[in-house]
Amino acid sequence: MRRGGRWVWFYALTIALVLLAADWGSKAVTVAAENQPMPRNHCIIIDPGHGGEDGGAISCTGLVESTYNLQISLRVNDLFHLLGYQTKMTRTKDTSIYTTGQSLSQKKMSDLKERVRIVNETDNGFLVSIHQNNFSDSQSSGAQVFYAATEYSKEAAEQMQTALKAQLNPQSHRSIKKSTGIYLMEHIQRPGILIECGFLSNPAEEAQLRDPEYQKKLACVIASSISQSLSNT
Repeated sequence: MRRGGRWVWFYALTIALVLLAADWGSKAVTVAAENQPMPRNHCIIIDPGHGGEDGGAISCTGLVESTYNLQISLRVNDLFHLLGYQTKMTRTKDTSIYTTGQSLSQKKMSDLKERVRIVNETDNGFLVSIHQNNFSDSQSSGAQVFYAATEYSKEAAEQMQTALKAQLNPQSHRSIKKSTGIYLMEHIQRPGILIECGFLSNPAEEAQLRDPEYQKKLACVIASSISQSLSNT
């Protein structure tokens, strides 16, 4: 079987097992990670957008975006460990990671610069930044992927958008976009994508994004898609 075929079957099996047994203990996760088909050469940098004083968008139920971002990112982090990858998270709590600044705007800029530093100082790093969308029209829906102007980023975004549509948003017509005006994505020197997982302004989609079972499925799609992309680099 071709190498690509082996990877497709491997990730399909991994995702099926995770969805059927999402509450595996640490021993099972360790055994799975130790039996991967080939070594991992990349470190995945998982970036839960916003945090702390900068909560991001406000959902239709009054929750801040940073909460959704962190919940999903923690699940993604666990899955990458299951798949045998090293990971870094820019934050693991509801905090900002600024190092300087007095005003909120100064703290936000310091926070962004710190995230850029983490990415650029990570050898063989690949960034996945998790965000949520928001719009005045409550009918807007669907995940959308943005990519940096770095090598492999566009290809990874295309694969991610296809996977999200096939597995979670079959009615979506959204397509990938090159990130413009997004400080983090315009200053990283590593491959990276930013995923707007859905619209917090859409009541039905917000309910999904808040649901732990949907978060698990979303995390599975994200982890498996990136893993497949990296297997081709």
